[in-house]
Amino acid sequence: MSKRELIRARSGIGIVFALCASTIFAAAAQQKPRVVIVPRANERRVDVLIDGQPFTAYIWPETLRKPVLYPLRTALGTPVTRGFPLDPRPGERVDHPHHVGLWFNYGDVNGVDFWNNSSALPPEAQKRMGTIIHRRIVRAENGVGRGELEVEMDWIMPDGAPILRERTTFVFYAEPRLRAVERRTTLTALDRRVLFRDNKEGLLGIRVARQLEQPSNEPATFTDASGRATTVPVMNNAGVTGLYRSSEGLTGDAVWGTRARWTMLSGKIGDEEVTLAILDHPKNVGYPTYWHARGYGLFAANPLGQEVFSRGREKLNFALEPGQSVTFRHRLLIISGPVEPKQIEEQYSRFASEAR
Repeated sequence: MSKRELIRARSGIGIVFALCASTIFAAAAQQKPRVVIVPRANERRVDVLIDGQPFTAYIWPETLRKPVLYPLRTALGTPVTRGFPLDPRPGERVDHPHHVGLWFNYGDVNGVDFWNNSSALPPEAQKRMGTIIHRRIVRAENGVGRGELEVEMDWIMPDGAPILRERTTFVFYAEPRLRAVERRTTLTALDRRVLFRDNKEGLLGIRVARQLEQPSNEPATFTDASGRATTVPVMNNAGVTGLYRSSEGLTGDAVWGTRARWTMLSGKIGDEEVTLAILDHPKNVGYPTYWHARGYGLFAANPLGQEVFSRGREKLNFALEPGQSVTFRHRLLIISGPVEPKQIEEQYSRFASEAR
């Protein structure tokens, strides 16, 4: 029996990207899919193809107030991100139009909200919000099993002045039943001191497909840091199967407002078992992060907003002096097939051991 057949026999899940082998990225190089990065600046996007099939795209359309990765798909091509507002699907939620794909921003930067800005706000409200603008593609590298995209952005205050320069490298990984995105983001203060005032709206977020939400039987109202309330109504729970689990053993709604090294969200989309896992790196500020993980589909890691999550026991007002930088590193796993928490912990341990 070959080594691969032995793994299949023992695990019962085939070569689910070798989660039960030594590493999630352990397949032989010739077996790994090819990752190709395709810049299309005239269309305000960069496509990420895996063996010629779409995985995701880095986009900066004029209708968004920040660049995002959208949509994100499993290895079988199933979208795991909500379609609204860019490409609405029947039966999905239409709240929080600023929740698009996978994004990175914050709710209070020198008193300005970069998190809640969207074209759905009235023009006067938008003028009080911050905007993140794509500036340039620094490099794009194709490869077998992985590809990289490095981009540069500016965080713009309401008066039009940039306050932060962002340099982000996306590393896209591909295995037979795995897709992964590592986001390495360096923020540099420009000509003034930058204060990330403690705020629950942040930092790395993804809005998931309806099927990956947690079933809910009652409406809820959520208020942002500026007092704007959004009501999330009760909807038909047919096909809604999501469940959060954290590295600390918490499940469901209990994950929200707690610290953890990683959190996974598992469910089914049609007949496909799907798990999303976000891994926090131990060198990040505020590690281990608090989780802003809502049952209605917001899955976010926020290491900088601690007061609300800790019910006042902790507070972090993080600052950068002019010219000073900070780097955040996270990895998102998108897995097709059954996964146990111990397997996510194994992947987290490898991620945490990597030097930044």
